[in-house]
Amino acid sequence: MTRRAPRALLVLLLALWSAALSRDRLDDWVAATDLPPLIPETSVEVRDRHGALLRVYTVADGRWRLRTAASQVDPLYLDMLRAYEDRRFATHAGVDIRALMRAAWQSLTAGRIVSGGSTLTMQTARLLEDSGTGSWPGKLRQIRVALAMERRVGKDRILDLYLHLAPMGGNLEGLRAATLAYFGKEPARLTPAEAALLIALPQSPEARRPDRDPLAAAAARDRVLDRMARDGVLDDATVAAAKTDTAPRLRRPFPALAPHLADAARQAAPDAPVRSLTLDATLQQSLEALATRAVRGRSGRLSVALLVADHASGEILASVGSPGLGNPGQGYVDMTRAPRSPGSTLKPLIYGLAFDAGLAHPETMIADRPMDFAGYRPQNFDGIFRGDVRVADALRLSLNLPAVQLTEAIGPRNLIAAL
Repeated sequence: MTRRAPRALLVLLLALWSAALSRDRLDDWVAATDLPPLIPETSVEVRDRHGALLRVYTVADGRWRLRTAASQVDPLYLDMLRAYEDRRFATHAGVDIRALMRAAWQSLTAGRIVSGGSTLTMQTARLLEDSGTGSWPGKLRQIRVALAMERRVGKDRILDLYLHLAPMGGNLEGLRAATLAYFGKEPARLTPAEAALLIALPQSPEARRPDRDPLAAAAARDRVLDRMARDGVLDDATVAAAKTDTAPRLRRPFPALAPHLADAARQAAPDAPVRSLTLDATLQQSLEALATRAVRGRSGRLSVALLVADHASGEILASVGSPGLGNPGQGYVDMTRAPRSPGSTLKPLIYGLAFDAGLAHPETMIADRPMDFAGYRPQNFDGIFRGDVRVADALRLSLNLPAVQLTEAIGPRNLIAAL
């Protein structure tokens, strides 16, 4: 007994020394890890005076990847995500040994890969480097980067990175891009059905795209819901109700209001991720629709521009530079800024001065016929002369001859002085 004790003690000491040496080697290996860039490029956002989105731009590779933080996300989604993907996320060091061992045992007994055992941190590492999922070198690299990220940036930043990078089908990346495209809303408030779909999508984003295969999307969503019921995250009644929701079948376009001002704001501050304008998104949208209706079915040479300002502060509330970028003619020209002849803008002022001077009133009849003013022979926009018309109609129709006559009666110098 006395001889065995020193031998057992020696074995124990050697085991402890080997473990310490292995741990030190592991620490050195993790410490020497070169991490990929941890600040992904995000879409530039242009917002209105209330913070609502006016316009969003894709990143350089054509993907929609919007700035997202866990603090802006519905807590229900985060609880479901951790429960489904990584229940020990808060306590592991980047790798969940139990999950890896379970995945390895399932693969051995089933003869195929059943689950990967990856933590959210490992998934984030894979997304940062696109290191793949089916190779051991790729898995080993994910483990190394995951361990290093846990030590250097912490859980909150890792979760934020996942929320930015998770593939959501097509060129959508990240939670916020998906909620805007599929549900038309920010991720701050999500239903259980919506949260479950967004958790299921990154596992097979193309096969489960709701806009391509809503049945596959709904089936994947329901599997997540069943797991939430089994794990006690959601009760049976909530799961049953969530399964009755229809999966979205269309992908909504991202906001694309105020293209001229949004482009100008982006060019003025190319490094700013968010630009804020004084516009009101609701008013802007209604006036853009009005401009589009005004030229529908008309000649391609016709354009329209609208500008609305707060008369007290001078802030621009809405600006429509053209009927739309795709409109034939001058769609890409911002007519609110382009140098133009004042043209008919002066007519209401001319009539106002004529009223003040007692030269005319709205019911006065005035001639709209061809005239010669010292060699100047003005025409109307449509080339039609209407004979004698009421002054009110002449202004409403923006006729040129009556305006020139009143200018002559007022006196051009008097008009300039009044202006």
